[in-house]
Amino acid sequence: MNGEAYYCTVEELVQKGKDDIPSPFLLNAHLIYSSPATLAFNSPGAEGFGVKRAGLAVPGSVMLLVAPGCCGRNTSMLSSMRMYQNRFFYLLMDETDIVTGRHLKKIPQAVEEVCQSLEEKPSVVMICITCADALLGTDMERVCRRAQEQTGVPVRPCYMYALTREGRRPPMVHVRQSVYSLLEKRRKKGNVVNLLGFFSPLEDDCELYRLLEDAGVRTVHEISRCRDYEEYLSMAEANFNLVLNQEARFAAEDFYERLGIPYIELTRLYQPDKIASQYQALGAAIGASFSWEEEQRQAQEAAEAFRLAHPEAAFAIGECVNANPFELALALVRMGFQVREIYGTVVPESFVYLNRLARLSPDTRVYSNTEPTMLFYDGRDAGVNITIGKDSRYYHPECPNVMWNDDRQPFGFAGVRRLFQELGRAWEQAAGPDGTRNVPEPGNEEKGGGSR
Repeated sequence: MNGEAYYCTVEELVQKGKDDIPSPFLLNAHLIYSSPATLAFNSPGAEGFGVKRAGLAVPGSVMLLVAPGCCGRNTSMLSSMRMYQNRFFYLLMDETDIVTGRHLKKIPQAVEEVCQSLEEKPSVVMICITCADALLGTDMERVCRRAQEQTGVPVRPCYMYALTREGRRPPMVHVRQSVYSLLEKRRKKGNVVNLLGFFSPLEDDCELYRLLEDAGVRTVHEISRCRDYEEYLSMAEANFNLVLNQEARFAAEDFYERLGIPYIELTRLYQPDKIASQYQALGAAIGASFSWEEEQRQAQEAAEAFRLAHPEAAFAIGECVNANPFELALALVRMGFQVREIYGTVVPESFVYLNRLARLSPDTRVYSNTEPTMLFYDGRDAGVNITIGKDSRYYHPECPNVMWNDDRQPFGFAGVRRLFQELGRAWEQAAGPDGTRNVPEPGNEEKGGGSR
């Protein structure tokens, strides 16, 4: 550490290329600094939909957390929430369990005790295990089968393995596959579609619902809107799946292999022209003709209204948001805004957006939330006067902020429109009685080389 937060400009990242991403952006190349962003991102017990909340997405499900006391402790906040009362149970591991694996023999009995303690039999018991079992090499699939045979209740594994976060099937990918694994083949209905990817529903005013209805779809299933277990099981009747988050891709492939349900993947975007192109491609794929001009007009008008009202807006964009921070930065720059800083995890897929962003805003700085030198971050000369994301709020507490990480998911033109409405409200709330604000003047930041 040299007393200054490390960053690269977008231009420098693109010059290095996706095959030479600097080590400060690679999680397995250095010690991890748990900034406010990573505390929520890393800890499955933190806010948002971590492994434990996600594992309880199936209606009527309960969870048995098998873990040392230190790992189970951060679940207490979740289990105290009204919606999760009587749904979390604990089997704590002691030192002998960790050394010998003795606890594995206790799991079937613990599952039986959980089921007997409830007035109504659960639809499924999710067994959530931690890195301790990852290091032991536990075959949790076998343990779950044994517990299911003993209790007659479906039992599924749910892995809270931070060690596998960078692997081919990280925890949030695997849990999506687990929550749909109970579905069994049913007769397909041509007017039924599943939306996969999120554990909470899209915003009610999202135009995707109307577009599907115009295409003849009468039932749109989202696991978060299923009222009971039977409605959840009816997701197996879908004609096709729409994948709205790439972490659900494995689950969609499992749908196809086991149930014969194909899928189409859509990406959450904030560039209106790209959203339109994606809807056009969707229409072509399912043989439907869509009309989205009114929603696109509303989204563009909301963006333009904010730009005209606040032409001096200079953004910092975090990664704790319902967006890809690099795509969102590109969208804002293309709309005529300044983006001074991005806090994000750079992966090869990021260069789809970084390559174009480098041509439009080459001096935008990219920081890694997990890089230890962020301890020395000083944003007083950054020229930022508005932020998106709770991590960027931490770095620029004096600026108006939109957290943009609610459970309800923004998508499509409705997401763009809502974002700029929220930005406008945040700016106005930060204004003084005379309507003015004391913020850094854009353009006063240091120029020159980016890597520090």
